[in-house]
Amino acid sequence: MDLLKETITRDGVVINDHVLKVDSFLNHQVDTKLMDLIGEEFANYFKNKNITKVVTIESSGIAPAYATALRLDVPLIIFKKQSSAILDTETTIQTPVHSFTKNTDYTLMASKKYLSETDNILIIDDFLANGQAVMGAYRILKEAGSSVAGVGIVIEKSFQDGRKKLEDLGLDIYSLARISKISSDGIEFLN
Repeated sequence: MDLLKETITRDGVVINDHVLKVDSFLNHQVDTKLMDLIGEEFANYFKNKNITKVVTIESSGIAPAYATALRLDVPLIIFKKQSSAILDTETTIQTPVHSFTKNTDYTLMASKKYLSETDNILIIDDFLANGQAVMGAYRILKEAGSSVAGVGIVIEKSFQDGRKKLEDLGLDIYSLARISKISSDGIEFLN
């Protein structure tokens, strides 16, 4: 997606050779027009997969996932990273996940109430690096008995092994911007 790549090149901030800050358009301030186009792109790619729901993980994936769910005319489910007083742990599915960016572990959880064996789920996430977040969502969906139709990724760090891990699970992965290298010299894309 050319507009996304242009935005990453113009507004992305290289922190180091593994971390790209995109808070000016994706995960702090949100470029709503860009998110709408991202949702349209994902919806067009996955339109023939009979998606019943879109799933994302709080919080950075919410904007592109919402735009995608809206375009597909299906509900959006947001998996939680934090426990809440109103979250009934007896009716949730939980799995541990390691965050590469924050170098910490958290428990990913979702209510069984919103997942079923008849669901065909599209997972949308902001970044794919080592694949841990998406693999956590995948584990929850499999435990719920739901099918996973595919994975939409806004920005993929192709120099890390996340894509291979997800492909090994047999998942259809569609990344809008695949980065081959991040350095102080700039950002290089695969496609």
